[in-house]
Amino acid sequence: TGLSVAFDLPTQIGYDSDDPHAVGEVGRVGVAIDSLEDMETLLDGIPLDRVSTSMTINATAAILLALYVAVARRRGIAESALSGTVQNDILKEYVARGTYIYPPRPSLRLVTDVFAYCAERVPKWNTISISGYHIREAGATAPQEIAFTFANALEYVRAAQGAGLDANRFGERLSFFFACHSDFVEEVAKFRAARRLWARLMMERGVTNPKAQQLRFHVQTGGVTLTAQQPDNNVVRVGLQALAAVLGGCQSLHTNAKDEALALPSEASAKLALRTQQVIAFESGVADTVDPLGGSYAVEAATEQLEGDARKILDRIESKGGALRAIEQGEIQRDIQESAYRFQKQVEAGERVIVGVNRFQETDEAPPTDILRIDPELESAQVARLRGLRARRDAGRWAAALDALAEQARGGGNLVPCLLDAVLAWATVGEIAGRLREVFGEHRETLVL
Repeated sequence: TGLSVAFDLPTQIGYDSDDPHAVGEVGRVGVAIDSLEDMETLLDGIPLDRVSTSMTINATAAILLALYVAVARRRGIAESALSGTVQNDILKEYVARGTYIYPPRPSLRLVTDVFAYCAERVPKWNTISISGYHIREAGATAPQEIAFTFANALEYVRAAQGAGLDANRFGERLSFFFACHSDFVEEVAKFRAARRLWARLMMERGVTNPKAQQLRFHVQTGGVTLTAQQPDNNVVRVGLQALAAVLGGCQSLHTNAKDEALALPSEASAKLALRTQQVIAFESGVADTVDPLGGSYAVEAATEQLEGDARKILDRIESKGGALRAIEQGEIQRDIQESAYRFQKQVEAGERVIVGVNRFQETDEAPPTDILRIDPELESAQVARLRGLRARRDAGRWAAALDALAEQARGGGNLVPCLLDAVLAWATVGEIAGRLREVFGEHRETLVL
């Protein structure tokens, strides 16, 4: 009853599959979605009023949501029946992943436009999944992961309130996404500390609805902890991390596959990752007790320490104007880079052991041969479909929809209805993102020294 969709890099940063920027990346790390036609193909046979869909997309999140809603409309399914999540967390792109398009402030407008539209028309939809995962993967420490994620979250809360939304209502639709690395006690404590701190932050801001105070979070095991050397060791790492996530109280979980340091997972390794979850769920017994490590001195002490450390970092960011200002000044980026540098120095000095990498190496290790390889013909087939669509569509309706979108972007109205009109006129993701680039401009990375 639930799906998760990952998109390729061109889709994530608003380029069509035939754009020169997209060469070699089409369909590589996810599905290529250029148009409503592609989204209809992706969702063919799936009952959208009975299946929840999570879409990992940020800079083009509003466009992809519009495509999803458009598919439902063309099938006669009410928007109010749709359920799912769109990641829609653009702020972490500026500090961790880099798949941004526009400057932070117009990007934040797109985020709140999705908030407002869904509050009125798609009430079952989770309009943002605020991600600490990528912040941690970029090099942040555990307390930094909590602090920077919540700093971004508070910026979204303020933006939503500025758009006239009630935090007691939209707070129920906020969800979070964290990483789980290999320090077992620290990771369990991190999730416990985060849950407690978020409730306090919302109460401090006048939120009285208990559901809006709750930290609902998904966890993915740490991709950056996986090694190309001795990939079977990754099965053990993932098992420990998944167990820590469950003991920390996650609501949902993604277990990485053992070969993801080499390629996208093969079918066999993906199945083993799934079986890891199932062993924990059905054999270990840890899911039968709420907070099974509660009362452990080590876990309770680490929880207190992590909450305190995260709160100090967060208070510093808030005292200087919040996450948006800190991102524009490059402060969060600098902190993450410094933490990543310290970690790497520890690995290279042997102070932090990575099994198979800086200790217990095998000199005669043969590289695996059964990794997933993407058929290069898929790119040319996708480009051909896209060009066929452009040749068939009504050029006048297409141009008018894009002009209306640009006019709305220059003004102050909600952009989602115009995005819906554009995708229903068969405008492509790249064309829509390109028109918004003309109005909003493009962000250039903030250099920090």
